[in-house]
Amino acid sequence: MENLNQYTDQAIELSMKYAPSLALAIITLIVGIIIINAFVKFLRKFLIKREVDESLVPFLASLTNVLLKAMLLISVASMVGIQTTSFIAVLGAAGLAIGLALQGSLSNFAGGVLILLFKPFKVGDVIEAQGVIAAVHAIRIFHTELKTFDNKTIILPNALLSNDKIINYSTEEKRKVEWIFGIGYSDDIDKAREVIKKVIFTDSRVLDKDNPFINVAELGDSSVNFKVRAQVKGEDYWGVYFEMTENVKKAFDKAGISIPFPQNDVHLYQNA
Repeated sequence: MENLNQYTDQAIELSMKYAPSLALAIITLIVGIIIINAFVKFLRKFLIKREVDESLVPFLASLTNVLLKAMLLISVASMVGIQTTSFIAVLGAAGLAIGLALQGSLSNFAGGVLILLFKPFKVGDVIEAQGVIAAVHAIRIFHTELKTFDNKTIILPNALLSNDKIINYSTEEKRKVEWIFGIGYSDDIDKAREVIKKVIFTDSRVLDKDNPFINVAELGDSSVNFKVRAQVKGEDYWGVYFEMTENVKKAFDKAGISIPFPQNDVHLYQNA
């Protein structure tokens, strides 16, 4: 009977000592789970609103949910007196080892997340990156697929794309096409300007017909060089560029305007 009373007293003492901490830990656990679920739900809506790739939304939401709940459980365990220092140290060491082993893959994954979140380019855009110009065919978690104009597939790691310069040729609805046309020093500058204006700035795809940019840009070694700019829609850029280059050459030929090419004069001297 004495032992029973002793055990009862010990149980009461332990209850009085740990009951408040246990109750607080349970409340913290319940409230924390409610807050985490609400935050994950908000994160899903935010990612969908930002038009993040559909395959990435559930992955990011699940990853965030697991990480936050793991942190919550560690906090609750410490509240009831469970030593979590060694447990955290083991997790940290394991995480470090995994991170070092998958360093390249994790960099590509982080780059893919940044690309899908901030959208420096999207599928269908024409970009210049890592020395290539191509259209974006697909954006994956670890890499991005590009299609060149001659239908070759280029796969670039997302780590390179997220940490280097990218030129996006499809961001703006309108673009400026630029040409350099050279004429001979003996040709009439005003006549050449009129020919260029008639060929380029009467085309229906050119948007700034009323304000043509045709100026002498350089007096070269063998030619007077005109710089010409015309505004067009993005989808008309290459068609206008190539067609007008050919049409101006033909118009110069008809007008008797020469397009000089580099040449050297060779003088021969005969000694008596």
